This record gives sequence, C-alpha cells and structure tokens, in this order.
Amino acid sequence: MAVGSGAPSDDELQRVPHHLIGTVDPEVRLSAGEFARIARKCTIEIIRRKKTPLVVGGSGLYIRTMIDGLAPVPPSDPEVRRAVTERIELEGMEAMIEELRRIDPEYAEKVGIHDRKRLTRALEVWEMTGKSFSEYHRSQHLSDQECDWCRPIFFGLNRPRTKLHDLIVKRVDAMLKGGWIDEVRALKERYNGFDNLPAPITEAVGYKEIIAFLKGETDLDGAREKIIVSTRQFAKRQLTWFRADERVLWSEESASGAAPKWAGWIVNDLERS
Repeated sequence: MAVGSGAPSDDELQRVPHHLIGTVDPEVRLSAGEFARIARKCTIEIIRRKKTPLVVGGSGLYIRTMIDGLAPVPPSDPEVRRAVTERIELEGMEAMIEELRRIDPEYAEKVGIHDRKRLTRALEVWEMTGKSFSEYHRSQHLSDQECDWCRPIFFGLNRPRTKLHDLIVKRVDAMLKGGWIDEVRALKERYNGFDNLPAPITEAVGYKEIIAFLKGETDLDGAREKIIVSTRQFAKRQLTWFRADERVLWSEESASGAAPKWAGWIVNDLERS
C-alpha cells in the first residue's frame, strides 16, 4: 500500500534513513499501543546512537500514545458490544449520541453523526465499567521514570486553507498517476477479490473510492473527487486534533506566497533545546 499511504519514495529512502516503513502487512490492524511499543524501541535505539529522531505524521492518537502512553481502557467485550450495536441499529445514531451526551458530554462533542465506531466504543466502556471514556483519558499518565527515554518537542506546520486544498488535489492526482489504481488491482489479486479485502485496506482514505471505480460503480472523475473530499476532511480532523495539544509549536505559512523556512526553524529550535 505504498502509493495510497504516501510512503516515502525510493529516492527519499536513499537520502534519509527511515524506520517502520512497509513493515506491517495490509491485513494487520496495528493498534496504537502496539505501534507505541515498536516506535519507542526504535526511537531509543536512535537516541543511543546520539541522533535526533523525528516522528513525522498525522496520526494523532498514535503519536500521543507513543509519547504519553495509552489510557487504561479495558478491552472490548463481544457481548456488550453486540448489545450496544443492536441498540444503535434500533434507536438510531442521533438518539444514542444524545445518550452519550448525558453520560459523557466531553467525549460526545468528538463523535459525529456518522462516527459509529467511536460511539459504540464509548457506550461499550460505560456499560462495562460505569466510567466514561473521558474519565479514562484524564487518568492517562506515565511515571517520570517511563518518560526518561525522551523529551519531545512538537512542531506543527500549517498553511492557508486554500493552499492546503490545492496541495491535496495535486497529491491525489500524483498518486493516481503514480500507480494507485494498479496497487488496488494487485491487492484484489492478493486477497482473491474485492469482497475479501481486509478492513485496514477498505477503511484507508481513498481505497474504497478506487475499489468502487474498479467495480464499475463510479467513473474515475467521480472517484477522484470523492478522494479529494475525504482527504480534505481527514486533514481538517488532523488539525483539530493537534490544535488541542498545547505542546505543539505552530508555524503558519503566510498567504503572501513566500516559501516557508520550516526546516531552518525546526533545526534552530532543536539546537537551542
């Protein structure tokens, strides 16, 4: 899934050492906790070589779990989850979000009308423990000893919305021209048909739109437009997530068109630290 996930090119991999690229098969759902374990081990090894690791990406939960640890939320219970799912089917998303608002108003604000996964998990945790999702997240902590492995500095890079949208369009077009459709065809062959594709593939941004195109359910222009919209929505969620973290140092690109000197800004800040 190198094209659709925006993995570094062969040239970029030659120029700068990268880690954890292409290390998980598409059918494996890598949890935030498992990613944190692997990424911490890798980070510690880099620090021991007296190098500065850069953790780059937009998966806010995974980065936060790596830095702060995982809230001690209990594992899923199939019976409870089934009961919650049946209630959502019977009563509808709006009614159940309203119930979550009574139980956990803080987390309910993060749950959209189509966000069935978050709603189900939050209600499941409440039914299992009598504690809200927000209570578990507030109790998240690491001891000083556990935090000794690093002292993170967060850099956030932001552009004007119109520029960001233009870049997203260019990125999607480059990925489509760079073999994304062939990549999905190859995944179909690997898993013996679209109906057998594992969830980590079909849930990834852009893949279900290309699958719909290859199945003849839409044309390429329609798939392209839906991918652009999905990517813009994902970018908005990324910004919302990281804006809520007071540790992030933000640099805003001006609307004047001047090229941002982000690399120099980051290097200077790291040297001062």
